[in-house]
Amino acid sequence: MKQTINITEDHSERIDHDMMRELDLSRSIVQKMIQSNKILVNQNPVKNSYRLKKGDVVTIEEYVPEEMKAEAEKMDLDIVYEDDDVIVVNKPNGMVVHPAVGNTHGTLVNGLLYHSKELSDVNGEFRPGIVHRIDADTTGLLMVAKNNRAHEALARQLEEKTTYRKYIALVWGVIPHDTGEIDAPIGRDVKDRKKMAVTATNSKDAVTHFKVLKRYKDATLVELKLETGRTHQIRVHMNYIGHPVVNDPVYGKRKKFDESGQCLHAAALGFHHPTTGEYMEFESELPECFTNILKHFEEN
Repeated sequence: MKQTINITEDHSERIDHDMMRELDLSRSIVQKMIQSNKILVNQNPVKNSYRLKKGDVVTIEEYVPEEMKAEAEKMDLDIVYEDDDVIVVNKPNGMVVHPAVGNTHGTLVNGLLYHSKELSDVNGEFRPGIVHRIDADTTGLLMVAKNNRAHEALARQLEEKTTYRKYIALVWGVIPHDTGEIDAPIGRDVKDRKKMAVTATNSKDAVTHFKVLKRYKDATLVELKLETGRTHQIRVHMNYIGHPVVNDPVYGKRKKFDESGQCLHAAALGFHHPTTGEYMEFESELPECFTNILKHFEEN
């Protein structure tokens, strides 16, 4: 998956230093990426010592170390639906979707490789079948493609915004209005490259719609629908309007509960079947990690 960065001012540091912070990778890995043309400037190779200038466009391809392999692992997956083209899986709290540097085992992909010998390879060896992702601490429904034709059809629906994705979240504070739309671009936080933020710098459009389901003394239960699918979109947008997701380990600085997992759940998923064209919709109940925290607010 390629990443593009538009440089808006001259940089004083070398590109390998810049990319270390941008990608949160070691200097040695960044230098290998530059040397292997995984990082290009204006579509051209550069040296580690190159200093970025205003107007430069940096193109970054995902780097996967040669020794890293996605291996099949037996695990108890919650398969909601499966046929020759599609798997719909209900992801539990704490499970990372696909392997990455430093986290090569126990991911959803490891389990899928054991479960099925047929998965698409559109996104490469380390993301077989993965059409879209949700965060490790977010629970709920994901669609998985079992072949490349299905993958391309499902990805096209995501791009054209014809899929249906409904999330349920418990957020801090009492939201006064019943519905709302958050239209604010999201990009890397310029102060903390590990986080995303609402920013005008190297950002992409992001739109989230929400509806209040229930108000508590100190929190609000909301239903959310996405027009776009940016990294951490719901978490960033709700924090941006002053209502961060309860138990979010990254965004918002409010009370944390001992229960693991943030109160964000992909509760419904709808799409047109890549072969038959039939519209299919699936729902998932709130997981125990969510309801245990919800009880605290219902009792107070």
